[in-house]
Amino acid sequence: MSEAFQAVRREFIYILYYFDVQLRQIFWYWVIGMAIGSFISVFAKDRIHGLFAGMRDRKLGLLGIVPACLLGIASPLCMYGTIPIAASFRKQGMREDWLAAFMMSSILLNPQLIIYSAALGPVALTVRIVTCFLCGCAAGLLVFFFCRDRAFFDFDGFEERKSRDTHPNLFVRYLLNLWRNVKATGPYFLLGVLLSALFQRYVPQDVMVRIFGGNKAWGVLMAATIGVPLYACGGGTIPLLMEWLSNGMGMGSAAAFMLTGPATKITNLGALKIAMGWTRFLMYLAFVMLFSFLCGMAVNLFCP
Repeated sequence: MSEAFQAVRREFIYILYYFDVQLRQIFWYWVIGMAIGSFISVFAKDRIHGLFAGMRDRKLGLLGIVPACLLGIASPLCMYGTIPIAASFRKQGMREDWLAAFMMSSILLNPQLIIYSAALGPVALTVRIVTCFLCGCAAGLLVFFFCRDRAFFDFDGFEERKSRDTHPNLFVRYLLNLWRNVKATGPYFLLGVLLSALFQRYVPQDVMVRIFGGNKAWGVLMAATIGVPLYACGGGTIPLLMEWLSNGMGMGSAAAFMLTGPATKITNLGALKIAMGWTRFLMYLAFVMLFSFLCGMAVNLFCP
């Protein structure tokens, strides 16, 4: 065999080794996350949304933002499912600030992603949950103070989707949901593992430290920025974050990435633009970038 072929073969073996190591570290988090996510989607989703709808007649005022955020995090829906359900809540007379808090937190986090994020360690998991909750609260407060007397969202044309979890046998219904979950997240998960293996093989650790490490504002800003184009699926970014954190990424930079990524997921922005209009859509993007940057800097103060 030629020397070039031997070199290619050797690199392939290295990458396969790193891929295997990364896969072993995170595989069961992905499996358990899908299992729990599908269980909540099939058996608890209506209950969660019913609790939110039931808040409508309670005089909670601004304090209603807190349970709205918590229920948004508990909701298993992705952004495409969140906007139609928010449209139905709006028709029922739900407050705009509560809707904003519910939608923001639901876009950023869900039970399945919480399980995935546990692979990053307890500190990163806590940071993710707390910052996503605070982001939802901040969105609700901004809508309350600046759009108190007028509608913030335009849900015309959005109708609540019919549930696909309709099989009469509950076990079969769960398995069908789980299979859809595997098909939706599996390719991105494997791609994320592959990218993390490539990073581990070809990107020197000192490069990651220079870009994302320490308490520097530059690292936080870079992480917030690359979260916009790079984020495609929560499960796919966890292997990358594991690799980056192990190679010197600051926790503040990771927090910024975990906020901007899902909030500006490319496939979601079109629906958000329709629901908000251009002016408020641009305000939304500015809010996400500024909040993620400030959160990243704050996290670096407490998790140096």
